[in-house]
Amino acid sequence: MAGPRANWKGYIKFGEVSCPVALYTAASSSERIAFNTLNRKTGNRVKREFIDGETGDPVERDDQVKGYEVENGQYIVLEPDEVAAATPQSDKTLRIEAFVPCSQIDTTYFDKPYYLAPDKMGTDAFLLLRDAMKKEKVAAIARTVLFRRMRTVLIRAHGKGLIASTLNFDYEVRSSEKAFEDMPDLKIEGEMLELAEHIIGTKKGSFDASTFDDRYEAAVAELVKAKIEGRALPKKKAPVASKPGDLLQALRESAGIGAKETKPKRTASNANRGAGRVKAAKPAAKSKQAPAPARKVG
Repeated sequence: MAGPRANWKGYIKFGEVSCPVALYTAASSSERIAFNTLNRKTGNRVKREFIDGETGDPVERDDQVKGYEVENGQYIVLEPDEVAAATPQSDKTLRIEAFVPCSQIDTTYFDKPYYLAPDKMGTDAFLLLRDAMKKEKVAAIARTVLFRRMRTVLIRAHGKGLIASTLNFDYEVRSSEKAFEDMPDLKIEGEMLELAEHIIGTKKGSFDASTFDDRYEAAVAELVKAKIEGRALPKKKAPVASKPGDLLQALRESAGIGAKETKPKRTASNANRGAGRVKAAKPAAKSKQAPAPARKVG
């Protein structure tokens, strides 16, 4: 049986040490259920066609060019050879620029993962890099041209090899300040916090991706089967959000404590704290608004 096909081959270089490596896709969506778009009247598949936005006439492939909008409805036309000339030249080398502690890695910037393995000769240098990174608990920041774009790549020890994750650029990652700006400054104390900690303690486990179920895929497969068999699926009720006034009782029920049962025994360190108090925290210092990202030319 043939092995996986490499997406990219080149070299990884740290200091004056280099070795040939190959990148392999670590995640793929090819096994997901896919739909075709059909004509409801005929049942035939439909095809996409590019048309002129003003005239409505079809535009052949040879007449399609890229354009960058400089003003409303005004475009700069970029020919294929001009776009190709702007593509960075690749020397097929992953140059490690820095090693950073794994604890500093912000996974928000992760894009796509690839397995990085030694290609033919150079295994000794590859294993040296892998083991040294494991021992120091660091990841490597490298840069190279991948798929016609200059990319920043985070390289980490992974099993017997390395895993390389392309990273989003800073302007592609939105600031979390906007997402959390309406978050109230409240501090949860007392029994509510204790019950939440108790529930977390009873639910502790280990990371095992094999236990993750793609419920959407399963639901679609069951829907298709039901349609073939001519039966309807029962509708599922959406969960109802817990109201603030019902939160404490919901926590007690989650912890297996009935309304009339004895509350969890308090320790001396928390005996003076009130049950289920919500305390207003001091206003957080207003953080500086992140500057708007630069507009990308594409």
